[in-house]
Amino acid sequence: MIKQRSIKTLIRATGVGLHSGQKVELTLRPAPPDTGIFFRRVDLAEPVSFRVAPHLVSDTRLCSALECQGARVATVEHLMSALAGLGIDNLYIDLDASEVPILDGSAAPFVFLLQSAGIEEQDVPRRFIRVKKTVRVEEGDKWAEIVPYDGFRIGFQIDFEHPVLKRSGREISIDFAETSYVKEISRARTFGFMNEVEYLRANGLALGGNLDNAIVMDEFRVLNADGLRYADEFVKHKVLDAVGDFYLAGQPLLGSITAFKSGHGLNNKLLCALVDDAEAWEPASFVDPAQTPARLVRQTAIMAA
Repeated sequence: MIKQRSIKTLIRATGVGLHSGQKVELTLRPAPPDTGIFFRRVDLAEPVSFRVAPHLVSDTRLCSALECQGARVATVEHLMSALAGLGIDNLYIDLDASEVPILDGSAAPFVFLLQSAGIEEQDVPRRFIRVKKTVRVEEGDKWAEIVPYDGFRIGFQIDFEHPVLKRSGREISIDFAETSYVKEISRARTFGFMNEVEYLRANGLALGGNLDNAIVMDEFRVLNADGLRYADEFVKHKVLDAVGDFYLAGQPLLGSITAFKSGHGLNNKLLCALVDDAEAWEPASFVDPAQTPARLVRQTAIMAA
C-alpha cells in the first residue's frame, strides 16, 4: 500500500520573508491521517487556519500567495515543493507573519527541517489526483499542459534574454520515478536581476532579498561568490516552483506536465482548470501492490531513500 506521511515531532525555524523583509517564525507540526496541509496564522487576534487549495491562490507576483478569511500567507511554493518532494500529506504549518521564510532561496532547508523532525508513514492509503485527459492553458506565447501519466513528470523550458541564462541549460524533463528530488531539484535557488531591484522594492517586493537567499545577476554575470549549485540551476528552480505550485492541489498528481515560460500564475491557472473539470481527473489510491503502477512504486521508494 502507498501510505500517507507526516512528520514525527514538532520543529521550528526562524527567517525573513523574501518580499516582506519581516522576521518570521515557522513551526511544523505533525497531523493525523487525511488532514492535508494546513497553514495557520498564529499572529492574528483570532488565529486563522486553512487547508491549501488551488482557488485560494490570490497573488502570483514572483511567488504563490494564499488568502483565506482575510489571512494571507505568501511565498508558499518552496515549502510546498519540499513537502511534495518528500511525500508529506498531512502537516500543520504555523506562521507568526504573512510570509513563509525564504531561508536560502531553495527548498533544501525545508527538506532538512522535515527530515530532522523525522518522517513517518501513516497506516492509511495515500490519495492521488489521477489525470484522465489533457488540459492546456495559454497566455500569449506562454503555455502549460498536463496529460495522463502513471507517475509524476515535469518538462520545463525557460527563455530569458541574459548572457548567463543563455549559457545555462534552458530545458529539462524530470521524471520523479527516475530522479531524486532531494539531490537534483531541492537545492536550486530563486534568482533575480539587479536592474529590477529598485522597481520591485518600490512595489513592496524583494524587500528581504539578498545574495544569501537568491542568485543575483547584473547585466553580464552571477554576483554570488559561490556561483551556481547546478549548471542548469535556473530551469531547475522553475521545476522546484512548479512542484510546489501543483502540490497546492492538496494531493499529489498522477500526470505529466509540460510548460514553456510558465510561472506561478500560469501554473495555478492550469491547476484550477484541471480540478474544475470533473471529467479531467479522478481520485485514486493504491492498496493492492498488484494494482500499483510500477513507476509510482519507484517514485515512492526514491522519496523514502
